[in-house]
Amino acid sequence: MRRLGLIGGMSAESTTTYYQLLNQGVRARLGGLHSAELLLWSVDFAPIAQMQAAGDWATAGARLAQAAHVLERAGAEAVLICANTMHLVADDVAAAISVPLIHIGDATAQALVDQGLKRPLLLATRFTMEEAFYRDRLESFGLDPMIPGEGARERLHAIIYDELCQGVIDVGSRTAVMAIIERGRAEGADSVIFGCTELGLLLEADGVGLPVVDSALAHVTAALDFALARPA
Repeated sequence: MRRLGLIGGMSAESTTTYYQLLNQGVRARLGGLHSAELLLWSVDFAPIAQMQAAGDWATAGARLAQAAHVLERAGAEAVLICANTMHLVADDVAAAISVPLIHIGDATAQALVDQGLKRPLLLATRFTMEEAFYRDRLESFGLDPMIPGEGARERLHAIIYDELCQGVIDVGSRTAVMAIIERGRAEGADSVIFGCTELGLLLEADGVGLPVVDSALAHVTAALDFALARPA
């Protein structure tokens, strides 16, 4: 089994999900008492969120690159950034290490392609929906991602930062997000991306009414494939 290095804490709510899913996945594939070989660097999210809001991606990228470098030196054979938005600095992180960075955008896109889906509605933070770094990654797989209108983007962003990242699950917010999804379906979406690793805490994929790719689950699956790949 290859050892995975996780850069977490963004937020701690979804990092907990990563830890659980990776261990459950290893046990499901190998059986018995097997569990994942993991190293975790969990950052304090508050300063990172301030850098995001200020557009100081260079400092944020340097912070995560340092974490990745330490994880590699500690024995990680691949690194995961356990968040979608911070993949805006994925190139900085990848440049700091000699082991693979398993990219959440690639894992999400591949999961959509594998299901024959083409036009996903991307639900995420304002940064992930509006900046090109994530949509470009999806488009490189032949996908045609949609994003909600401006008001819906602001509402989603607030739900993520003010509620989900702080462990708050609100029924009214669930209803609001479902309305955004229904609008996307009416405009031609054939699927939905939970492009924030916390959205799976708010919504059940089975109840959405469109095929869903939860980016956290897709990322974990890609990581398990890497960790448990048989030598050539």
